[in-house]
Amino acid sequence: MNDEQLDALLSAAASGVDYDGLVAEHDVDGYRFETPDGTHEELTEAEFGELADRNPWFVSNWYYWRARDRPDTEVAFLRYLEGADDRPVTDRYETMADDGIVASWGQLRIDIALGEDGHRVYTVRNETEADTAIESLTVHTDPLEARELVKHDDRGRYRPLKTAPTLPTGWAFVDLDGRALAETVEYVYPATIANWHLERRGELDVDHWRETMERQSGIYSVIKTWDRGEGHEHVNWVAEACCADSQCLKRREWEYEDGTPLEVDGGDGEFPCREPCSLVVTAARQWTKLEGEETKRYEFELTPSEKEQIEAIVDAVADGEAESIREADIYEGANRYRARFLRAKRFDEEGRLCGVPTDDGS
Repeated sequence: MNDEQLDALLSAAASGVDYDGLVAEHDVDGYRFETPDGTHEELTEAEFGELADRNPWFVSNWYYWRARDRPDTEVAFLRYLEGADDRPVTDRYETMADDGIVASWGQLRIDIALGEDGHRVYTVRNETEADTAIESLTVHTDPLEARELVKHDDRGRYRPLKTAPTLPTGWAFVDLDGRALAETVEYVYPATIANWHLERRGELDVDHWRETMERQSGIYSVIKTWDRGEGHEHVNWVAEACCADSQCLKRREWEYEDGTPLEVDGGDGEFPCREPCSLVVTAARQWTKLEGEETKRYEFELTPSEKEQIEAIVDAVADGEAESIREADIYEGANRYRARFLRAKRFDEEGRLCGVPTDDGS
């Protein structure tokens, strides 16, 4: 606590303070100062100051959250990370002063330490590098640098979906204040804080599948024609393909339409998805075109193990596990050598499975 914080509390006491266990009031009988440890009334200004000096954590905590000009969304987010609504002031301050409070947001690990006069100091990095020394990472302090940093994954591939669980590693943002932390998170996961806050207040505006697709125009207007199938099964397929926790860190809140839920689970992400994103819309356009094809019967001669191997290959690719299967894992259906053997045995020179053409004459 410093003199600025005490002066602010003395001024605020005239209208009353009741925050995180601290009560401060001033009336004709003098000042009142209360914490969970006790209540003191009819105090002089000097006595009030002495009590405040003996309880600096309560004063600085109130000042950090309430006496500064902060957007409500930012305050709610920072308090959530700190567990301020569930943990008493002394517990939080002792933890921050010791090892720090650890929080997460998507794939971000956020460390909260106690700074001077109760200010918080935030550090952000990829959660997979929780045990990596900060000195071993590329250190940043400007939130704006996060915008370029997260454009590509660790393999250099562009990340079209910012909330995909492919956040790159090797970096850390250090010595951030609350505002800088919120800005950094915003660049990494755009709009997630705002939508999370709106949802907590019961004000999240959800645009469901049907109304979103009705807005599509140009080359995307074809999606409007893809509205068939019992139980809107096509939308369930889209949600299962794109909106699972393994593909996106958001929790899907949109359904087929208001009052018509999808059968597919929406996921467990901390922040909500309020409408089908651009990636879903783009994918749905392609699937709309593909699903317009008529089915055709094909006959292939495969052993039971080969059939199961093809199923394993599809699963491995769909779940993003193909690259993690080592060359030595010969027992895995999606092993590279097993796949090459299957191709050598069952594909003809034109690359057709069992020599069966896809269309007549091909």
